[in-house]
Amino acid sequence: MPQKERKSSNFIIQGGILAITGIISRLIGLLYRMPLQRTIGDAGMGYYSAAFQIYSIMLIISSYSLPTAVSKLVAARIARGHFRNARKIYRCALLFAILSGGATGLIVLFGADSLAGSVMRLEKSAIALRMLAPTLLIVALMGVIRGYFQGMGSMMPTAISQLVEQIVNAIVSVVAAILLFSYGEKVGALLHESEYASAYGAAGGTLGTGAGALAGFLILVIMLISYNRSLNRDIAKDPVKHTEETGKIFRILLLTILPIILSTTIYNVSDTIDQGVFNYVMDLKNLGARKAELWGIFSTKYRVLTNVPIALSSALCSSMMPTLTASIERGELKQARHKVALATRFVMILSIPCAVGLAVLGRPIISILFKGEVNLPAKLLAFGSVSVVFYSLSTLSNGVLQGIDKMRIPVRNAFIALIVHLGILYVTLQIFEWQLYGVVVSCIFFGFLMSLFNWLSIRKHLDYKQEVIRTFVIPLLASLLMGIVVGALYFVCAKFLPMILSVTIAIVVGACVYFVLLIKLGGVRENEIRSFPGGDFLANIAINMHLL
Repeated sequence: MPQKERKSSNFIIQGGILAITGIISRLIGLLYRMPLQRTIGDAGMGYYSAAFQIYSIMLIISSYSLPTAVSKLVAARIARGHFRNARKIYRCALLFAILSGGATGLIVLFGADSLAGSVMRLEKSAIALRMLAPTLLIVALMGVIRGYFQGMGSMMPTAISQLVEQIVNAIVSVVAAILLFSYGEKVGALLHESEYASAYGAAGGTLGTGAGALAGFLILVIMLISYNRSLNRDIAKDPVKHTEETGKIFRILLLTILPIILSTTIYNVSDTIDQGVFNYVMDLKNLGARKAELWGIFSTKYRVLTNVPIALSSALCSSMMPTLTASIERGELKQARHKVALATRFVMILSIPCAVGLAVLGRPIISILFKGEVNLPAKLLAFGSVSVVFYSLSTLSNGVLQGIDKMRIPVRNAFIALIVHLGILYVTLQIFEWQLYGVVVSCIFFGFLMSLFNWLSIRKHLDYKQEVIRTFVIPLLASLLMGIVVGALYFVCAKFLPMILSVTIAIVVGACVYFVLLIKLGGVRENEIRSFPGGDFLANIAINMHLL
């Protein structure tokens, strides 16, 4: 591959590294939820999910936008060689993180009972929610450091800290859940209320989140100290000796952060609203006794599985944001369009087969990972796995619009999509009585509308024309053929082999079949393969097999 092309696609390599780490982290998160769910049950996972919904909203308000905003602002200054101003952006963002993370942490700590009861309508989830209060400050500080590294073009600190964070989270969550579940059983016996065991067990799970965040933060601090000498050398070469005014930087930070907060709040608040509306309707229909259990099934056995491949888009957004901002800063619009096209193809090549694979193998995967109800979540997964594609596209397109400095557009698009989403949710829950199926349908429409609106905006503001055949049609055709092979192979293997071995064989063979079909159908070229993480190795295999 020519050097220039390699450089232009470097963000794919960086994003791929971050994506691989993100997917590994999601898989660790998925694996530790197996013993967690087996310990605290579906009801406990319902309390766990409710606490996390509130925590997620507070996280969005306080710090979710910080890595994106800091990386964007730092990258713009690095592109001009203004390293001293880049560091000042970082320091001002740290102060902002202390204020926002500290404030939201105090709100959660002292307002947990009110938030859990009035918003989520699961009063006992306050126990788990209160455990998450200190984590808000830690994650805010961690987000600033990650954004600083990303703005300088390095994704490794984020990748390593994510991995450490998730490993510590997994270990502490399971151990704490076991201990606190046992304590909750004693409390429940004294108060004659069996749900305390599940509620305290959920609190143990959230305790691991804070421990993991602290571990990730410490790793980032150590890496920042080790990078300090190199950063000081860059600052010494900076031709600009006078830094931007602190007040001006705070204004820029706020103007960058607020649109991202609004768009991500609307984008992510749908989950919180969904659970609140679902619980409210279940109470109206005298089905309140099952609401925690059903939402535990949805959040653990459906949502977690669909979120694993979406990690790819999130990682690409993190890596693409600074490089896209730098291209726009230098007026390289053609280069910016090339990066968007490459990222979109990469995301679709991976997310479409993941969606098909989850639809085909959802039932055995759920049976292997979790205990209890299998039929309902398997049907949800078979029906709703298409959301993987839409949410991947909408996540990527959000990052593109933010990267080209169209910060307000995702806010508008998310608001419109949310209104339609809520209308569909009401109709499916209240009138059709579809329960969790109604939630899945409304989520699919939300992701679809966000993708549609965002890409129309990208076409307008970046003069971008999306290639369709190689990006969407060929990966879809290859995935459907792969799905047929995977389904038939699993059906045969399951008659003679253990379930976990049958699934493993089906996945490995399916990946090989998809790879061959994608190349033979012309969905990907050699230079594109080589731009992916580990691409040289894959391209050499394809050449040796006479596929290229």
